[in-house]
Order: sequence, then structure tokens, then C-alpha cells
Amino acid sequence: MPDDKLGIPPFGVLPGAGVRRVLAGREKQVVELVEEAYQRHGEGATVNPPSYFLRFPDRPTGRIIALPASVGGRDAVDGLKWISSFPGNVEHGIPRASGVLILNDPRTGYPYACLEASLISAARTAASAVLAADRLTRGRGRPVRAGFFGTGLIARTIHAYFAATGWSFDQVGVHDLVRERAAGLAADLAASGQDAVVHERPEDLLRSCDLVVFATVAGTPHVTDPDLLAHHPLVLHVSLRDLAPEIIAGAANVVDDVDHCLRAGTSLDLAQQLTGGREFVDGTLYDVMTGAVTVRRDRPVIFSPFGLGVLDLAVGRFVHEAASRSGDLSVVPGFFS
Repeated sequence: MPDDKLGIPPFGVLPGAGVRRVLAGREKQVVELVEEAYQRHGEGATVNPPSYFLRFPDRPTGRIIALPASVGGRDAVDGLKWISSFPGNVEHGIPRASGVLILNDPRTGYPYACLEASLISAARTAASAVLAADRLTRGRGRPVRAGFFGTGLIARTIHAYFAATGWSFDQVGVHDLVRERAAGLAADLAASGQDAVVHERPEDLLRSCDLVVFATVAGTPHVTDPDLLAHHPLVLHVSLRDLAPEIIAGAANVVDDVDHCLRAGTSLDLAQQLTGGREFVDGTLYDVMTGAVTVRRDRPVIFSPFGLGVLDLAVGRFVHEAASRSGDLSVVPGFFS
């Protein structure tokens, strides 16, 4: 954040390597930052407009999303995450997601930093998932068999955050449409001492785990049989579009923000269209954190986070300050004329 003197702030750039150095080993701190951001959002101290989806008729699988947001109070920051998802990139050996995070000085409106965003986005997503898993399993015992449906960067980061915050699993199951990717994650987990198994059939993964993480690029629901969740697991529905609306309607649903989650063709949006209302949503994670909502135990518990821009800003501001102190931030002299 710029200093207290009002003026044109210096503009800094932080590439992915610098972001990675800041985040390494700070998983617990990132979870705390995300928890605080949810707290502020629940208290009305943020501005988080609907995300804007840029789609392309000639490239239907690709999209670029703009997430403007503002976090008020102490450590105030405004900004925008501009992040793309092009699944076809993976076939060419480059990551699916890429993006930048712009931080703005709330006093002058000037942008003062441009940070590589895919790692920040993965970190805040993982921290959100781990925080939700902790809050939603209190009083019922932590899961012992985890399953990851989708094995890309997000899945790997979520597992890393579980491990770094003290979670342990008797076994981790993995499934991916591309078996080599599932085998790669299983091998990496085994090398770290975690018992891991590749499930060829998705139904075997779902039935065998009491914690399921969906981290796919699915655009429409592909899990349609409610019996697959009859054992009432905790489901971290990070990718938002994997579950049939009938499954959503019959579950205990917790979201990060109701208005955000029930739009843009998510499984919850489809459930809203199916049922004609929002009664299937039990509440937000903030509601659970404050005790306003008690999670039901007689059905699957599904956490669906749309991914709020305020989380990116909270983590991004922290990354920027740490990089400034370490000297990793590259300041561009005279960026503003």
C-alpha cells in the first residue's frame, strides 16, 4: 500500500516467481486472511459486484472473467482480478488459467501494483476450501478419506493447504478424465507419504470418500445420481457446475455469497430454476462462522464458493506488502504521466 502522503503512488509489478516466494510456507496466514475477508464481507464492509464473463462464439471453451471488488476498513484496498480460463492450453503444455491482479489506492484511485494472479487465485481458493471444511465439520469429526475430482493446480493447492494446516487423511482418492493426470497427482502424494489411489470410475471415488473436492472445468453437471452421496459426505464444490440441480436441491447448501452463486449457470442457479426459489440454500459461510446457521447432518453438506474478488484483494495486498519489504517488487519509474 502507498505511504500516508497523498500523491501519485509508485507502480510496482510482481511476477509469479515473487508471488510464489511470498506464499510459500504461509498457508495458515492466508487462511486467516481469507477468514477475515469473509468476516468483513458478511459485515457489509466490502463491495463485490457481479463478476463479468467475457465469452467467445468462436472459442466456446474459453473465458476471461473480471472480478472488481473493494475491501474497506483497515488495510483498505480496491482492485480488479482479470483471469482467463482456456482448458485447451493444457494440451499444449501451458497452464489453463492466467491472470493479473490490479491493486488500487482507495484514496486516489490510482493503480499501484500489478501482480501475477493465478497463484493468488489458487491460494485464496484453497484457503476458502480449507476454512469451509473446518467450519462445516466442527462437532461431527473431521473426514478421514478425501477424494479429488479433477487433479489440476487448484486440486493440488487445496491438498497442500490441508496438509499445511494440520489435516491428515487415511487415504486420498483421485479421479480425472485424463488418467495420466490423476496418476501424476497420486504419485506425488505417495512420494510425500500420503496413501493415494486412482479411481477409474467417478462413482467409486464419490462412494468411498467422506470429503469430496470438485476442481474441474466442467461447464454442465455430470454427477446426476443422488445415491452417490447417500453417505452424506462433505462436498467442496469449488468448480460450481459438477452436480445436478436435483442433488443440490436435496442437500444442505452453504455458499460464500448467495447472489453470486445463484447465477451464471452454476449448479445452484440450475437448482433455483428447478425449484423456483432459493429455499435449498441454508446460508453463507459467514452465517456458519457467526453461529447464525447450524449445518444439518441428515444429508450431504455442499459448500459452493463462487470465488469473491474481495478474497483476491485481501491476499494480493498481503503479497504486495511482503514483496515490497523483501525487494521482490519491481517499481516502474514514471509509469503515470
